Amino acid sequence: MTENKRKIDAGKKERRGAILAALTGHIGEPNAIGMGELYEQVFGEPWKNRINDTRALRKAITDLREEGVPVCSVATSYGGGYYLAAAGSELTEYMRRNERLALKKLMRNARMKKISLPDYLGQMRLNMVSIGGGDGKEAA
Repeated sequence: MTENKRKIDAGKKERRGAILAALTGHIGEPNAIGMGELYEQVFGEPWKNRINDTRALRKAITDLREEGVPVCSVATSYGGGYYLAAAGSELTEYMRRNERLALKKLMRNARMKKISLPDYLGQMRLNMVSIGGGDGKEAA
């Protein structure tokens, strides 16, 4: 492993720890922390460009979610932010919102292709099987 790669990995671990430390004070949706405040706690400075400067933070949050850490988010008319799920029901509701959003996007794609959603999902499954080269179990 190169020195540069070691530094990058160390930075990711440090950022991961800082995010988890910050979020432990924000358990439950009513206690969500806004992106700006979370960025300042993790990086020790305010962001200048909302999109470019927060990219690493958003990527780290995605990585935590992929590891199974229940980092939830909420968007509201007054801001919203990130929080750790307080209970199973809170995590279930967050996942339900994600599923509805995903289905809306898939429905839009199906309409643009002028096919039904079940047909579109079938095409997606077939594509996944052909990409995976397996018997379809990867796509399930």
